[in-house]
Amino acid sequence: MIHRLRGFVFPALILALIASLAAAWLAGWSYLPALAAGALLLVAIHDRYQSAHSILRNYPLLGHLRFLLEDVGPELRQYIVEHNLEGRPFNRDDRSLVYQRSKGLLDKKPFGTELDVYAEGHRWLTHSLAPVAASEDPVRDFRIDVGGSSCTQPYSSSILNVSAMSFGSLSGAAIRALNEAARRGSFSHNTGEGGISHHHEEPGGDLVWQVGTGYFGCRTKEGGFDADLFAEAASGPTVRMIELKLSQGAKPGHGGILPAAKITPEIAEARGVPMGEDCNSPPGHRVFDTPIGLLEFLTRLRELAGGKPVGFKVALGEPIEFLAICRAMHETGLRPDFISVDGGEGGTGAAPIEFSDHMGMPLLEALVVVNNALRGIGVRDEIRVFGAGKLVTSIDMAIAMALGADAVNSARGFMLSIGCIQSQLCHTNRCPVGVATQDGRLERALHVPSKAERAGNFHRKTVEAMAEVVGAVGLTHPRELTPHHVYERTSPWEIRPFSRLYPTLETGSLLDGRKAGFLGEAFDHASAKDFRTR
Repeated sequence: MIHRLRGFVFPALILALIASLAAAWLAGWSYLPALAAGALLLVAIHDRYQSAHSILRNYPLLGHLRFLLEDVGPELRQYIVEHNLEGRPFNRDDRSLVYQRSKGLLDKKPFGTELDVYAEGHRWLTHSLAPVAASEDPVRDFRIDVGGSSCTQPYSSSILNVSAMSFGSLSGAAIRALNEAARRGSFSHNTGEGGISHHHEEPGGDLVWQVGTGYFGCRTKEGGFDADLFAEAASGPTVRMIELKLSQGAKPGHGGILPAAKITPEIAEARGVPMGEDCNSPPGHRVFDTPIGLLEFLTRLRELAGGKPVGFKVALGEPIEFLAICRAMHETGLRPDFISVDGGEGGTGAAPIEFSDHMGMPLLEALVVVNNALRGIGVRDEIRVFGAGKLVTSIDMAIAMALGADAVNSARGFMLSIGCIQSQLCHTNRCPVGVATQDGRLERALHVPSKAERAGNFHRKTVEAMAEVVGAVGLTHPRELTPHHVYERTSPWEIRPFSRLYPTLETGSLLDGRKAGFLGEAFDHASAKDFRTR
């Protein structure tokens, strides 16, 4: 109920405290109640205008109750988890780690792990008895070059970047904070499919412009693709790469509608849609319907963008459809510069429960399929692979990169870093901390300068932690990680390296008939002219 009172909380507190002070004065009460009321008044005013805590800016005094509850002992926290009193998955360790790193706090704890290391599914990295000193500047050293032979404006990417979150889903203040952090920290910020807003452009951070099925920002009045609008927007100096979204982990194969009531003038401008009408994002693209058509469209986008890197984002479904794209690459010689692989477990926005829980291949398996398929046709070295799907810690990153990702994108981690408290009100426009709302009274809680600093801290400290992990394994760069460096407990009495769980295909093995397992069989039936079967 508190969100319904948000516009009255602060004025009511001020009036009540002033009334208390006046009553104490007129009634001749002891000075102690008056002092207490005055102290509360000062706290409320301080809460309203401080910049460290978003929740207090929207809910003075009352917000302290949340912090008090957060400080309860581990027994009560465990009871909350075991009895699902929050009604959602709760990974306090990862969330706390993001908060600690973003706020510049110590990200270490005593007394060893709290994980059950003998539980099925537990994973670990193999450290070396000959460790290597960690890079002194991993933000500078751990970068990858994106752009194939057809790309004239290649991009040097960080290994950790902001994953796709649209303006409209996030507030303008949240977008500004993330983009300012990207500018300071030399990493990229994916726009999501909602177009490029002035909130994206004005801070000056590197952008990956995502073009989805609604073609927002490059859309005709009928909802089709407008090449002239695309070329104009893609020429912007902050747009460094173009990503065509085929599907996403939260709701693969599912379109969406932004109701007219939620469309503000700023959103309408960024998306290129009219006010007063529902904004439709179809399940699939209308510009192409075959693997060859996809590659031809990507080639056209690269030309229109002046030679900037172009790729596509996909949540993997039936592997034969991705193999059909690979066959089209082999037959036409056309290549994307990068592929963003979204795990079925990913997604920070609201989605139908059936889709978020049971649609889409999980990230690790999807990375294995994509990496092996590209190796199998001999083009893996030409195409960069980005992984996304609940990746928050350096260990998450390391495991994803061991299975084939060149770099990772994170939405969850960066949302937490700018103040998200996982209230799960994203789709209601009532986010209490101003991250996922278009309500100006709530959005004011998000103080852009301080949140930009926190997002930058999260990026830098996580990449530094990655450097320590890589050095402990005995390597100098994350690209040297392989499935051999990761182990998993597959039963209470058995462990296996990822190299046995996820074998790597030899280069060119899909083309010359060498043993390639189910991928080889699927590739034999894949067609460059059809996403399904030959």
